[in-house]
Amino acid sequence: MTSKRLKDKKVPNLRFPEFEGEWETKKLREFGEINPKYKKFPSLFVYIDLESVSNGRLLKEEFINEKEAPSRAQRILEKGDILFQMVRPYQKNNLFFNKEGRYVASTGYAQIRTKQNPQFVFQYLHNQKFVDKVIERCTGTSYPAINSSDLGNIHIHYPHLNEQSKIASFLSLVDERIQTQNKIIEYQETLMLGVLTKIFTQKLKSNSIRTKEFPLWTYKKGGDIFYNCSNKKHNSDLPILAITQEYGAVPRDLIDHNITVTEKSIDSYKVVDKGDFIISLRSFQGGIEYSNYHGICSPAYIILKNSIDIVPEFYKHYLKSAAYIKLLNKKLEGIRDGKMISYNYFSEINLPYPCLEEQKYIADILTTIDNKIKIEKQMLNSLSKQRDYLLQQMFI
Repeated sequence: MTSKRLKDKKVPNLRFPEFEGEWETKKLREFGEINPKYKKFPSLFVYIDLESVSNGRLLKEEFINEKEAPSRAQRILEKGDILFQMVRPYQKNNLFFNKEGRYVASTGYAQIRTKQNPQFVFQYLHNQKFVDKVIERCTGTSYPAINSSDLGNIHIHYPHLNEQSKIASFLSLVDERIQTQNKIIEYQETLMLGVLTKIFTQKLKSNSIRTKEFPLWTYKKGGDIFYNCSNKKHNSDLPILAITQEYGAVPRDLIDHNITVTEKSIDSYKVVDKGDFIISLRSFQGGIEYSNYHGICSPAYIILKNSIDIVPEFYKHYLKSAAYIKLLNKKLEGIRDGKMISYNYFSEINLPYPCLEEQKYIADILTTIDNKIKIEKQMLNSLSKQRDYLLQQMFI
């Protein structure tokens, strides 16, 4: 592949060397049929709504009856059709439909059928330059959307069919590698979930992962292991931490978490040390967060420090586990004024307290799997960036 772009020429920056000549331009509606009319509606079919597709993958396939189908079920699909997400199109949750059978999609998608190479068109629709043109024509703020007429009036550039096929085949291989990487991550996350469940329900003794015996677990109240710390002694020069379900407590600038705060309000912020745990407004959903950083956070959060010896990484995993979140929600049953977890509620819940040797043993197992998942996600991120670069360079 070589760089071919010439000033004011309709050619991409990157091009296979055997091709030359300028690309042609047409409106999308001239390049293919948008929302083709159907003749007969199937009585039983798989319905594809906006939640059914993510990253080019069809996540679920459930048959529904025509009489039970929502009114938005209108797009009867044929193999080779393209579904373009018209609501929040920046998410790029589009689908190349490559199946046989009875499938009907929501009117939240534009259905595109072309006599050109459909995989080429599908890839083209993910080019950020095209998506930007779509967003310019969207209406609405919370749920920006484009209608099929405006979508069809957007111009696209395209080469002859043989070059379309070459580009589509190449980018499809990149997509396949990304899909494989997603499956690797899903496998590792399933493994982690299985190990977590076995460990925290104490069913690991018969499992090959457990190679030595430890004493029976003891249990202590949360308040006997952790105390509520409200240290506000700082010079406001520490990084402000965002408390997230996905990353735990991390500096805001690492995740583009931009919230304006005044110098006066920062004075009331609490100090968070590495190894602290944080109860957040969403702990009833995602458990209690762990901090790998020294910083400050909003006084709305409850900072937990251990009052007895623990292996922090053990509780880092336990306090995010499904078993613990279930205990939290059971404790919160009947509360009418929201679900913010107070320290008093937390302190009354029994927590496992294995011997320190076993805490470390379990933490090492879970950290190994966790690190593997992080490495695979970094690989996925690199592959996605590579794909974005190719889309930018191989299309006009």
